[in-house]
Parts: sequence; C-alpha cells; structure tokens
Amino acid sequence: MKPLVTLPMARPAPEDAGRFCLPSVEQSFVIGSISSPVGPVPLVGGRLGWQDRLGHWRVRWNIGRDRFRIEPGLYGMGRPDRESPVVVTANYKLSFDRVRQALTGRNVWILVLETRGINVWCAAGKGTFGTGELLDRIEASRLDRVVSHRRLLVPQLGATGVAAHEVRKYSGFHVVYGPVSAEDLPRFLDSGWQATAEMRTKRFPFFERLVLVPVELMQGLQKGIVLAGIFLLVGGLAGQGSFLNAALELGGIPALAVLTGVAAGTVLTPLLLPWLPGRAFSIKGLFAGLIPGFFQGTWLAATGQPPLRLLSSFLITLALGSWFGMAFTGASTYTSPNGVRREMLRAIPWQWGALLFGVGLWLWSLF
Repeated sequence: MKPLVTLPMARPAPEDAGRFCLPSVEQSFVIGSISSPVGPVPLVGGRLGWQDRLGHWRVRWNIGRDRFRIEPGLYGMGRPDRESPVVVTANYKLSFDRVRQALTGRNVWILVLETRGINVWCAAGKGTFGTGELLDRIEASRLDRVVSHRRLLVPQLGATGVAAHEVRKYSGFHVVYGPVSAEDLPRFLDSGWQATAEMRTKRFPFFERLVLVPVELMQGLQKGIVLAGIFLLVGGLAGQGSFLNAALELGGIPALAVLTGVAAGTVLTPLLLPWLPGRAFSIKGLFAGLIPGFFQGTWLAATGQPPLRLLSSFLITLALGSWFGMAFTGASTYTSPNGVRREMLRAIPWQWGALLFGVGLWLWSLF
C-alpha cells in the first residue's frame, strides 16, 4: 500500500496518519470480538439496546449531540471473512446504528471514518468524510490484510467528499457508491452491488422532516429565549409599577413574537416545506411566519394594543421565521452549498433589517 504522505489532493496528512489502530471492544454496543489477521476486531449486532435508543432520543432533542460518536476504525458484523463486503460510514452513532440495523443477519465489515460525530452527508460537505480520512482509515485498519478483495461500499451521500480515483490510486481499493438510504443496503448487496433509480433518489417525506423538528426547535429556542428575555428585561425597566407586571405588559408582546418566529421557522417550515411558496428557504420561512403572525396580530388587536406594537411584533415574527427557516437548509437535501451561500447573502440583510426595524418600532412605542 502506498504511503499517505504523498497525497497531493488532500490537506497535509497528520504525523500519525496510517498508524495501526483498532477500535476498543469496551464500547457499550460491542458484543464481542472476532479474530482477524491484524488482531481482534470489535463485533457488533444489528439489534439496538435501551442505551442506543435512549441516545437516539437524546440527540433528537439536541442533548449531547456533539458527543454522540463512536471510535473510528474497523468493526465486524456476523461472522465476516476475507471475502465479506466492506461498508463505509461515519462515526456519528446514529448513522452507524442505522447501518448495522439494516445489515442485521449479514456477514460484513464496517469501516467507520472519523467525522467528529457528524453524519455522512454533512461530513462530506465539511470535508471530514473525505478521501484523505478514508485512505488513512484503510491504512490504520490494515484492511488490505483483513480482506482479499479490493472493494469498498461508500454511501452515495458521501460521494461529494470521496474521490474514487484517488482512493484507488493510493490504496488499491475500488470505491462503489451505494444507495442513498441504509435501508436499501440488503437489496443493493443481493443485486450484485447494482443500484436501481429508486435507490439513487433521495426523498424528503413528511416523517423524515418531522423527526428533525425537535432538534431544530431546541437549537432555535436556545437563541430565542435569550432574545425574549432581553425584551422582558427592557419592558420591566421601562414600565411603571411592579417590574413583573411591566415586563409582561410591555416586553411580553415582542417576547411572544420571538417565540412565534422560532416556531414558524423550526416547526412550520419543515412540516409545510413542499407546500410553502418559493424555492429559497428564507422565503418559505417568511410565509410560514405569516400564518401565526396573522393570528397573533388579530389577538393583539383585540386586546387594544397600539398599532406600532402590532407592526413591531409582526416584523419580528417574519424576520425570525425567515431566519430559522433558512437555517433548515442544513438538514435538507433541497439545496446545494453554493445555493445556500447565495441565499444567505441576499436574505440576511433583509432579515436583520426587518428585525431591527421591528425592535425600533417597539422601543419608539415605549418612549
């Protein structure tokens, strides 16, 4: 196998690149080990335990998401031998678990790349699920001594990060891009490593968007609660009488608008994504904000709030709905990185302008 230090297409290889290393068998999901020409390889099963499922629930709610990872390296499933296929994935545990669930009952090797706990698709865009890391992991696992063939099954969503011709040139392994979804891996393998058009198509149905709502909502609330708290503080200081009454009376309106905007961008935008007008997510988030913004304005008008405060809350809701709706591009397959950059350059000035104008109107109504 050729040395990794000569790679011209990747960032400079770290000093320990290719150093022999196998994952620990002490990890909670490892059920044993299997002997190989390079030593004992951790063995995993396809059935998830309660710790795995609890971890899935926690990361869905953005709890410990950055730490939900496994040790990179080579793992075995079933009773793999020198002829067994090698499936490549990321060390984000949710991705790893989806792969091993799909391969239940199979005899395979799973080569896990160090993506710093990021899923395959996002890691490919960031460069951590890439050619250099794959070559490093092939060498570090001594994969050429474990298997007799020279084929690697790489997920299609990781193709943007992996240059197949470079992998073959520097390691001798031939990359085959597999299906989009892990659930299609058994059919792909059984059909002689051939993918149908359906396997190559990435869809984004309602349920897949629904399961992303909790983490988007929690991330949005982390910022939204701070902004809402500032409105309550300023309202309490600017009003007369007790601090609490003034905070709720004066600061409660923009605080409610903030939370409404967060909900519009992180909940309504993903759920209503195919039906919201526009291609840009900032536009979709804007329209999502119109829905609760209208009902919010109607309710506030019925309580006799001044027009300035009505307009202020409406602008705040629309600005934040557009902002958090645009942030959902990181979880969607509807856009490309270049498209996201162009949209942000166009949308952010308008979003900040509407937000600052809304805040200004609110402050003017106070003083």
